[in-house]
This record gives sequence, C-alpha cells and structure tokens, in this order.
Amino acid sequence: MSYPTKSVLTIALLTTAGMANAAPITTGVVASGGYYHNAKVCLDINNNARCDAGEAQTSSDASGSFSLPGNGAAVVAQIIPGTTLFNGTAVTQALTFRAPAAATAVVSAISTELQALIDANASDYNTALAALANRVGVTEAQLLEDFTNEANSSLFGTLSNETSLTEIRIGDAVSDAGSNGNLVQALRNRLALDTIKTLVVIYPENRSFDNLYGNFPGANGLKTAQAKAIKQLDRDGTVLPYLPPAWGGLTAAGQTPVVTQAQTTGVWPNAPFQLDDPSSVAKYGYSTVSANEITRDLYHRFFENQMQIDGGKNDLFAAWGDSGGTVMGYFDGSKTQMWNIAHQYTLADNFFQGAFGGSFLNHQYLICGCVPTVPAATVSSNNMSINVLTNTPVNGVPQLAANASQAASALNSATAFKTGNIAPLDYFGTGDGYRAVNTMQPPYQPSSNAPAAGDTTLQYANPAAATTLPPQTQTHIGDLLNAKNIDWAWYTGSWNTVSTAATSAGHSIPAAPIFQFHHQPFNYFAEFDPVNHAANRTAHLKDRTDLISQAQNGTLPPVVFYKPQGSVNEHPGYTNLADGDAELANVINTLKSSPQWPNMLIVVTYDEFGGQFDHVAPPKADLIGPGTRVPGIIISPYAKKGYVDHSLYDTASILRFITHRYSLTPLNGLNVRDNALIANGNKRVGYFGSAINFYQ
Repeated sequence: MSYPTKSVLTIALLTTAGMANAAPITTGVVASGGYYHNAKVCLDINNNARCDAGEAQTSSDASGSFSLPGNGAAVVAQIIPGTTLFNGTAVTQALTFRAPAAATAVVSAISTELQALIDANASDYNTALAALANRVGVTEAQLLEDFTNEANSSLFGTLSNETSLTEIRIGDAVSDAGSNGNLVQALRNRLALDTIKTLVVIYPENRSFDNLYGNFPGANGLKTAQAKAIKQLDRDGTVLPYLPPAWGGLTAAGQTPVVTQAQTTGVWPNAPFQLDDPSSVAKYGYSTVSANEITRDLYHRFFENQMQIDGGKNDLFAAWGDSGGTVMGYFDGSKTQMWNIAHQYTLADNFFQGAFGGSFLNHQYLICGCVPTVPAATVSSNNMSINVLTNTPVNGVPQLAANASQAASALNSATAFKTGNIAPLDYFGTGDGYRAVNTMQPPYQPSSNAPAAGDTTLQYANPAAATTLPPQTQTHIGDLLNAKNIDWAWYTGSWNTVSTAATSAGHSIPAAPIFQFHHQPFNYFAEFDPVNHAANRTAHLKDRTDLISQAQNGTLPPVVFYKPQGSVNEHPGYTNLADGDAELANVINTLKSSPQWPNMLIVVTYDEFGGQFDHVAPPKADLIGPGTRVPGIIISPYAKKGYVDHSLYDTASILRFITHRYSLTPLNGLNVRDNALIANGNKRVGYFGSAINFYQ
C-alpha cells in the first residue's frame, strides 16, 4: 500500500474505577483516513511496541473499533499483511502505531514519536510532549488535537505533515527490525533522524566491492564458498581453462613497471587474483602492480554490465569485457586508509550501483533515480549512436549484437559489440521514447563538447554534437530540497578552473588536473542554464575549495555531494588507487574536524563497478538496475562502530535518506525500484537505518 496522508490511532482511555464492581477497559478506533479492519490491538505491557503472548489483545472490527480489558498501558495497533482498509484494499506494508497510556484523547501517529522520545530519554510523558511540541512549532494541546477534520484544525498542514513523516518512519522501522529484531530500537533510530544536520555524500569512481574489500573481515567477500564456486565462462558457455590476457596490457601507458599483454597470456588461473601480490613474479612472471600504479581501463557500459552479470551468476565478466582477465583482479585493501576507516565505522557489504553500466547513468540515478530522455528528432538529426540488441535475450538478459570482428572465444579477442550511447526506442516501456544509458556530454559548459560556431556566450556545448545531451527537465533531489528551502550543493575538484577554461575562447581544457565532465549530473538540467539561471549555478555548483573552507568554518549546507576530480577519483585508466585513497581520507578528516561533525553523516560509495568482477548477485528489480555491488561506508558519530551492515542498499539509498530526513515526496524512480524488487521476491531498498544507532 502507499502511505496515507493522514493516519490516526484514535484511543479513548475509559476507566470505570469509580463504578461498583466495574472492570477498567480501553476502547478506541484504528483509522487512517478510513478504518483498518482486523488490525491486531493490544495493551503493551511488555513495553516493546508489539503484541506478545499473554498481553490482552484483540482485533479491530468492521468499523475499526476495539475494546480491551484493562488500562494504564500504551496501546499498540499492528497493521500487518492481511489487514484491510475500510474500502477493502489489502495492506501489503506492515505498520505499527503506538499510543502512550497518558493520551486520553484523539492522537495521531505522532504518539509513536512521543513514546520513542520517552523511551530514548527516560523522561515522562509531559516532558516528551513539551519537547516535541517545541520542535514542531505548535502548542502541546495543538499537537494532539483531532486534525483529521480540516475545518476543526487550526494547524492541519503542520500536524498532517508531521504525522505523515512519523508514519513513514514507523513503516521503515518495522522493515529494519524484521521478525526477530528490536522494533523499539529501530523506531527510536528512525524518529531520531533529525539529529543529523549535515549529510555528506562522497562519490569516487569505478571499483567493485570485491576489488577493494573482498577480504574484509566479516564481509561477504572472496573467501566465501559462493565466491570460490564461480568460474568464468567462455562465450559459448563452456568453462574457460584459464583467464584471457589483459588486452593491450595490464598497466596504462606511461607506468613503471610495464605489464604487457604478452606477459599476461595464459598465466592467470580461472579465479580472482591479487593485482598487488608481492609474489607476482613467481606466480605470473611479471613485477608486482602496486596501488601507486595505474592499471588499464575496463568496459563498464549499460548492456555489457547486464551480460557480464548473466542473470546473477556473475560468470561472464571475462567473456563480455574488453580487458580480458583484468576484470578478475583485486587489491589488498588492508593497505588503504579507507579500509581502516571502514573498520572504525560501518562497512555496507550489500550495496549496489543503482543503474547498470557506467558513471554517466549512475550519476543521473544518484540525483533523480531516472534515465535521461532524448527526443527522437535529436537522436536522428545528431546521428546519435544507438545500442543494437539481438532479438533473443539469454536467460532474460538482453544481448548486444556482435560485430563480425568479435572472435568466438574470449581467449582470442576482446569484445566487439554494436554498442552505443542510446537505448533502443521504447526500451524502458511502450511510448517511453529514447533514453541515454552510456556517456553523453552536458549541454552546458564545462563540457567535453566545445561551443558551436557563432555561440558568442561560450556557455553552451554544441547542441548538434552526437554526444551532447539536450537539457533535462525531470525532477531531481535538488528540486525537492529547494521546495522545502533546504540548502544543498554539489562540490567538484577543479570546478572553478575548468569552468573558466571551458568558457574561454578556444575551449582549451587543461590536461591536468584530469576533469570528467559527465560526472557533473546537475549540469545536464535546464534550471542550471548558465545564461538564464546563473544564480542557481552559483548557489549549488561549487568547487572543492568551497567544501574545505565551509567544512572548516562550520557552514556546510544540510546536503552535500562531493565529487573528487579525475586525478584522485580512483578510476582505472587515468589514476591510481593510492592517490584517491589519500584524498578520501584527507577530506573525511577535514569533515571530522568541522564544527558540524557532531551532527554529521558521511556516506562514501563508488558510482559503479568499473568493469571489475564481484561475486554477489544484484537483486532482480527494474530495467535500470541495480547493477554490480560496490563498497559503501557510513561514517558518523552515530554510525555503528566496527560493524558490517548486510542490509540491502543501492545508490538511491542516499536519496531515500534525504527523503525521509526532510519528509520529501519520494522521487518516482524510488517507488518503481521498490515495487520491482518486491514483485521479484526481494526486500525494498533501505537508507542506512541498520547502520546507525543514535543511542549507542
């Protein structure tokens, strides 16, 4: 079910103590813009927000009413699958409402928030009521008034919004706790989200979970039986006798020592191998490739990623990549600073890139949970490249058509697909048109595409270029935050330098620092038009120097995104692991020294897998993703310490956290993802509730 806009647990606590031979009773109605039938209702004698054996309990009747023997305890109403609304709609999402015993009038789901405050602070009802009323900005009497009738409520909007937020958090707490978990603890954490005043998202590049954290203690890593059982297959479905060579060499140009294609031919067994193994000479005949060296880039594209995952078997990474056996390489992550930070806080080992494929689409998914649109006329007139699929998916996986040059065996050549930047017409649904799934350039500078001849503003990318994406108008997280007057910013290394160069005559972009234009997702949206909406760009698109100074001064906005520049973003092909690791650690240390740290949550996750193997099957969901598993690290004074979180997360878990923290309307893509996961027998995606404990 979708969460209702109004939800009340109407409890009238009636005692008959003054009447001879009368026993006390508790009566009430379970309602949500209409009654709940068959809701389980009890007196919460055990004080654990659920109905236990031995507690007085009953079910609400056809009018939502109930009557329980006894009083003096909180009342719990459990809305479980099998419950129906007044109109016959079946409930599919469990909710739990709890009304404190002291509430003797109509109370809302806010009562659950009050009870959580009492539990958390060991305070009494009156103290909790005063504290909550002060935060919401109403009087204590108004907080508990009957606002289900707009005409009778002076603060309908304020109280309805607070109740809606509380109800959503209740539902998520039930999901967090599961059947055997501590619902009270989960609920207290959900209701304490306001403690986080600053969210910082750090978004480095192109590493699968196994590539960096495959040997992390307690994590689902490379030493598991599941991981060991996976053997890479050849293109005909047979098991490869050994891994293909690193086509073009293992190391990028200019590196020392050089590891050539010839040196990697026939030397790698069909299994993951350590890139920085000190015994590489003895094992493979070439020198160790350290974290200070740049390894070659690997295919990481939309349809190729799906073919490599192979419906969850993860056994075609070598067959359908362009880098041969390189895909199976991993590093000793224990040598990195981020490994130690993950040990101190929470490492999420069930975190997936939100969309299949590469950086461009996953950056878009990070901010809008969507795939960019392209008008058919633009695709045609600009001769944009379109992916060509065969008519026969394999095990439900779409297959790219191959060029004639592609060899039958992965041991003989890299892939040669008829790949492109645009998905086939209506791939995501009838009438959906064209969508961009692989790297396209921003319509505004800075962009890899120079301005068109005659563009005197020098602020735009050539709109006729085959890789220029037209301005996007879909709703993104910035729009939702702006509507609530909540400040936010996207910070990027060298943004100021490159923006100046890109808008100067000649469009001369400096080679260093390395800058990736398609890593700037907001620069694709119409409200950041540099001529018509210059103020928006100034307010929300900023440089790394701004991030550091604002962190030091304690003036960061409530929502922060930080994108490291190319030279320190860990992307194979043009930077190394060590420099990126140092950058992450330095920025995190700066944030931990900030005056805002006591109320800060930092989420570090990688945009996508970079073409590298991971053994965990992504859960089946929608046509966008999720794709391969990536690392996720949650850092905060409130993050669980030394904890490995196995909860299901994806890139949009960040959007989910922001949505719940600020009571925003969920973006459509988040609902689509959750519905698709549930339809395929999976859990919906979380937003770090299991990684946080506000009461540790």
